[in-house]
Amino acid sequence: MDRKAYTPDEVAQLFQISKHTVYELIKRGELQAFKVGNKMRIEHSEIERYKESTKAPAKKIQVEEMDTHASSPIRLSGSHDFLVEHFVKQTSKDLQQQIQPTYIGSLEGLMMLYRGQTDIAAIHLLDPASQEYNLPFILQLFVHESISVVRFVSREQGFIVAKGNPKGISDFNDLVQKNVQFVNRQKGAGTRFLFDSMLSKHGITPTEINGYSTEEWNHLSTASYISRGMADVAFGIQSAASHLGLDFIPVAKEQFDLVFRFTNENKQKLTDLIHYLQSSGFKSSLTDLEGYDIQDLGTIIYQTSKLEETRC
Repeated sequence: MDRKAYTPDEVAQLFQISKHTVYELIKRGELQAFKVGNKMRIEHSEIERYKESTKAPAKKIQVEEMDTHASSPIRLSGSHDFLVEHFVKQTSKDLQQQIQPTYIGSLEGLMMLYRGQTDIAAIHLLDPASQEYNLPFILQLFVHESISVVRFVSREQGFIVAKGNPKGISDFNDLVQKNVQFVNRQKGAGTRFLFDSMLSKHGITPTEINGYSTEEWNHLSTASYISRGMADVAFGIQSAASHLGLDFIPVAKEQFDLVFRFTNENKQKLTDLIHYLQSSGFKSSLTDLEGYDIQDLGTIIYQTSKLEETRC
């Protein structure tokens, strides 16, 4: 039977990508979708259009190929952060280097890097066994690839609540109260990894929390549930609470890193980006730092590449 429309799951299978990536394409307007009730659907004609848009033109003269290569953006995938957004904007301004970001969560960003579908992964993944961030995952995945792991920032994670904390949220045990509504981050997000690890440590099961299955895709949209009165508490970063004038109860400090995967095509651009991260010029451009620690910004904490560890 000829299918006229597809679910995000079916589109993910067709393109061999994750469902989260499909939703991100829809959010960015690269893939047009419509709703049937509360279910998302994508028409067959739209899938064919998107397929064609991703194909490289069959014939190009040599000059065109060189121009396209010179202007091609660096792809960044993974976790959303306000300072990552700032980094993307500043590199365009100061280096004339375009970075194309896709905020789909730490785990999916790292997997895209592993599959060669992106150049940089932005991640903050807590390994429950070692209680170490990022490297346990990286060491399992990247054995032969040429990579550098660069410390970006340390961030405060905790409870985001309404001004004055009307429900008196102070620790994880308060989340199981019947009159407390929670809003969560999506599976694969580094914040979700940390939150689930904390729940396990406190002996709390997800079914005990009202709203655990309600998921949002970035810190600001999650915090907006609180500002609009749609939920009482979220787990997220301090800067998201500050952006919306909400209160914040700190719980943990996490490490947020950028993983660069080098190829013959991107090596020079990635080297320039790392040097820029290490520069005093970029550091001086960071002004809204509530909830952040940039002391180790630009430090190479692990590498398998030949990149010189030079500080500008």
